[in-house]
Amino acid sequence: MRTSRYKVMLLTLTVCGILVGGLAASANSKKRPAPRLSKELQQKALRKLSPWVLQKTSAGEEAEFLVVLEDQADLSLADSFGTKEEKGRYVFETLLAHANKTQASLLGLLDERGIPRRSFYIINAILVKGSREIALELGARDDVSRLEGNPNLQGIQPIRVDQDTSNQVTLQETIEPGVNAVRAPEVWALGFTGQGMVIGGQDTGVMWDHPALRNQYRGWDGATATASHDYNWHDSVHSQGGSCGFNSTTPCDDHSHGTHTMGSALGTEGAVNQIGVAPGAKFIACRNMDRGSGTPANYLECFEFFLAPYPVDDSPAQSNPSKAPHITTNSWACPPSEGCAPDTLKSAVEAQRAAGIMTVVAAGNEGLRGCSSVINPPAFYDASYSVGAINAITGEIASFSSRGPVMIDGSNRIKPDITAPGVNVRSALRGGGYLFLSGTSMATPHVAGAVALLWSRYTELRGRVDLTENILNESAVRVGSSDCGAGSPQNNVYGFGRLDARAAFDLAATSLSPTEKQFGVRGGGGQIAVGALAGVKWRALSNDSWITIASPTGDGVLNGVGAGVVDFSITENSSPDARKGTMMIAGRIVTITQPGVAPLFDVSGRVRTATGEGVGGVTVTFTQAFGGGVIPAPVETDDNGAWSQRGFEPGTVYRASATKSRQSFSPVSIDFSSASSALNFTSVGRRVIVIIPK
Repeated sequence: MRTSRYKVMLLTLTVCGILVGGLAASANSKKRPAPRLSKELQQKALRKLSPWVLQKTSAGEEAEFLVVLEDQADLSLADSFGTKEEKGRYVFETLLAHANKTQASLLGLLDERGIPRRSFYIINAILVKGSREIALELGARDDVSRLEGNPNLQGIQPIRVDQDTSNQVTLQETIEPGVNAVRAPEVWALGFTGQGMVIGGQDTGVMWDHPALRNQYRGWDGATATASHDYNWHDSVHSQGGSCGFNSTTPCDDHSHGTHTMGSALGTEGAVNQIGVAPGAKFIACRNMDRGSGTPANYLECFEFFLAPYPVDDSPAQSNPSKAPHITTNSWACPPSEGCAPDTLKSAVEAQRAAGIMTVVAAGNEGLRGCSSVINPPAFYDASYSVGAINAITGEIASFSSRGPVMIDGSNRIKPDITAPGVNVRSALRGGGYLFLSGTSMATPHVAGAVALLWSRYTELRGRVDLTENILNESAVRVGSSDCGAGSPQNNVYGFGRLDARAAFDLAATSLSPTEKQFGVRGGGGQIAVGALAGVKWRALSNDSWITIASPTGDGVLNGVGAGVVDFSITENSSPDARKGTMMIAGRIVTITQPGVAPLFDVSGRVRTATGEGVGGVTVTFTQAFGGGVIPAPVETDDNGAWSQRGFEPGTVYRASATKSRQSFSPVSIDFSSASSALNFTSVGRRVIVIIPK
């Protein structure tokens, strides 16, 4: 019996300590004092310590901090895999192998020192608890990039409508206004409710057996009325824990926030309490906060669990990336103002994206601060799909919804990406009831549910996060705003606009032909056929200055409805470097390639009979077999059968064919892409046309 490569790798990594839950010291460790560092090494190490680590270890106290290694895994090949499952396994195995290779030396040192540690592979870091002396010793190492704090942080808090018990509605038969506002029921009517999709909730936990959630829990078997929590639940809280305690082996929520957000993603009791956008989807969950407070290590642990879930008995050696969710909903924050380093979680979110998992994130509830209030990870990361909050009834932005642009990392990035209902949202409450809450926390699961609807129908979109985001963005209901800097079509208040699940569903049906095209160095014009449903609106725009789309206004943006054609032109490439560019049409990408300037080449040959005599008057014509180079004119052979032609472009495959009345030639055609003097044809006889009278 063969053991799979990733299982062997996991077992190896468990032995090495890569996948140990919680902080632990080696059982065989013997405490040895740290060496005295030179002044030069101390200064080198100090530069790697975050302000939080410096502060918390300043008076001789110990603190928890993440030792981030210099050598991070390269996941650039993930895009070359065709399916989400293939991407997920590649990312998982690559990260694990890299951590095993690069952490061994550092883990050995920590064990020698008797220092408690917990390894992570998703960002190649080790959680350590130690003093300033230990921090400096680790920071002095060349294989260590930086030391970042592991503070206890306040996650995003929902904004309550009121505090009286009338808010805790027990039953309501209508579909929730927010679900209607995103037009989810129109997609349900087409037969797609999110079936086959799994949403992962990283939050305060979840009451899995809430009446609106039990049938959607992946671990629930309705036929046998039993539940299995293996691969479906993980608790990253390893101490204290409120009413849930810690290391809970069954799904639990000590805050209600996680139960509420999951309800908005997919909750339903059937004919009543239709609170979720994708009631046909399933969910799994990871508890990353203790009564609303979490740490960077909690968040990283849940990211690892979602990349490759494992059983509840803390046996990560049984991790299985095929059980990963398709989408995660993340209504929490890691505030730098409380000590979270801005980039601590960045690589983890990027790894999820590389694995084909769409990470949907709340933009934050700091809107009253005004512009540039998207200030907390993971909301401001480029790899996160960030969600602002609107009122489902009025369609207006909520006052608390955080605005862009993002300034904390110097990117000036426009955020949020999109907006969804997040005011007075009614959803599930732990204990079995329902509760109205407001916040971008409530808006986020609406988007996660919409992605589940989309992916349940369009299997080719699964794992293709870029394309999915484009379709959501292009189908959103545009809402202009000049606040916080003008933007079109995306702005720093509404993002690309209000989520419209039905419009996204219809736009996703659009096809383009062709989706790739190569031009010669001299450029030229082309067309893309757009196969869109009747009445579906779409845009075409170029992402590169050398590709111009013909438009009535001359601004290079074409707005279309239904089926149509996009005309475009390519400028001459005066550079010796080849170039590659893209157009976005109806959310989909068309790739254009063009070679760099290079000397044109000549070709020649001869046409002769089987006995070697030249054949004159033969026409040699040229076409493109591949590429977009200019096609030189046909030529005719001389009396000796010789011919030649100039002006062929490198980077294009040309095809030469010989023709003459009542004659045929071998070969029928010759393909070439470089200079040649041996493009020869042989006459194989006269063609005889026989006409039989009726």
